[in-house]
Amino acid sequence: MGQRPQDADARRAVPPVICYPNETLPAVDMPLYLAALEGATLVSSHLAAPRDATHFHVKAGQFFRISCVDGPQVGDLNLWNVYNLSERFYSGKTRALHGTHVSEGERLWSSFPYLRPMATIVQDSLAWYGMDAFGGSVHDVIGTRCDPYTGMLLSGDTYHYCCHSNIIRALADATGMSLHEAEPHVHDVLNVFMCTGFTRDTGQYFMKASPVRAGDTLVMLAEIDLLGVLSACPGGDCSSEHSSDVAQCYPLQVDVLEPAAGALDGWKSPAPNAYDRTHGR
Repeated sequence: MGQRPQDADARRAVPPVICYPNETLPAVDMPLYLAALEGATLVSSHLAAPRDATHFHVKAGQFFRISCVDGPQVGDLNLWNVYNLSERFYSGKTRALHGTHVSEGERLWSSFPYLRPMATIVQDSLAWYGMDAFGGSVHDVIGTRCDPYTGMLLSGDTYHYCCHSNIIRALADATGMSLHEAEPHVHDVLNVFMCTGFTRDTGQYFMKASPVRAGDTLVMLAEIDLLGVLSACPGGDCSSEHSSDVAQCYPLQVDVLEPAAGALDGWKSPAPNAYDRTHGR
C-alpha cells in the first residue's frame, strides 16, 4: 500500500464533477407519451418462462410493457435495431448519461456510431423505491448478465440457463442464426426489476431481494424498430443467488401495445447521431 501523503485529506475532499451533464439531452414529451399509452391497445404478448427467455418485435412508436406475472422475478433485457444488429443497447453510455439505475423519463441509448434513443421509460411501478440506505436501486445498467463463463471461473460449475445462454437461444430462434453466430450479438443488459448497487467499503457490485411483486410493470416507448429479448433470471428475485435451479423463479410477460391513430402526432423516430466520422481521419 502506498504511503499516505501529508495532503491526503485535502486530495480526497476535492468535490466531484458530473462527467456528462444531461440537461441538454433531447427533451422527453412525457405528457404526449402518457396520453398515447392511455389509449393503446394490445398487439401481442410474449411469455418468458422461468429460467428461459422470449423474443419480441416492437415497431417505432409502439409501447412494450414488461410485467411481473406470478411472483417476485427479475429479468435481463437486450435490444437491437431489428434491421441492423450492430446497433444495440449501450448500457455503459446509458449509465454515463442517466446514472446507475433508470426510471421514468429516462432512455436506453444505442451503441456507436448511432448513439440515439432506442426506448424511453414511460411508466415504472417501482419508481417509488428510489435509492435505499445500502445504495441499492431498481432497473440497473451497472451489472452485466449472469453467464456460464463467470460461473466456471468462480466455481468450476457448468450451468446452461444463465441469462446469457437464455438470450443466445432466444436470439437464434428470432433470427435463424446458429447459437455460435448469435452469441457475439448478446450484450450487457438492462436488469429489469433487479435491485442492485455498489458496496460503500469495497465498491463491489451487490444484489438484494427485489421489491418487485406480481402486477408490477415497466413500460417503454420504442423509439426505433426493435428486436428485444427478455430472460427470466434463474435467480428469481436475486435475494441470494442468480444462477440456480434451486431459487424460486416466476415468468415475465412482455406485451406490445399500439397507440390509437394520431396519438403520437408530432413525434418522430430519432435519426442516428449526427457526428461526421469522416473528419479527422
